[in-house]
Amino acid sequence: MATKAAAKKKSVRTPSGRKRARQSVKANAANTALRSRFRTAVKSVRKAIAAGDHAKAMEVFKANAPVLDSIADKKIFHKNTAARHKSRLNAAIKALAAPAASAASAATGAAA
Repeated sequence: MATKAAAKKKSVRTPSGRKRARQSVKANAANTALRSRFRTAVKSVRKAIAAGDHAKAMEVFKANAPVLDSIADKKIFHKNTAARHKSRLNAAIKALAAPAASAASAATGAAA
């Protein structure tokens, strides 16, 4: 992770090299912001899952899944990494619904 100070330390001689250094600083800042956005999206879904509300977790997941895909499309993270995160989050959300569904079926089974 090159910082602005590290980028300025290196003395580039050619004009094209100077331009490349400027571009890399800008790209690094943009990529850092996108990586942060990816992680924030994953955290927000995990937080909703931890709260235990299946409907809210599903809503947050549906809102954040396109964010994960768009960042993967920009090649900030590999597409398989985004897919893996989405799959695991979705599995955790489905696990929230499973205990509720099994408890409901157990209650109806006991009543019958």
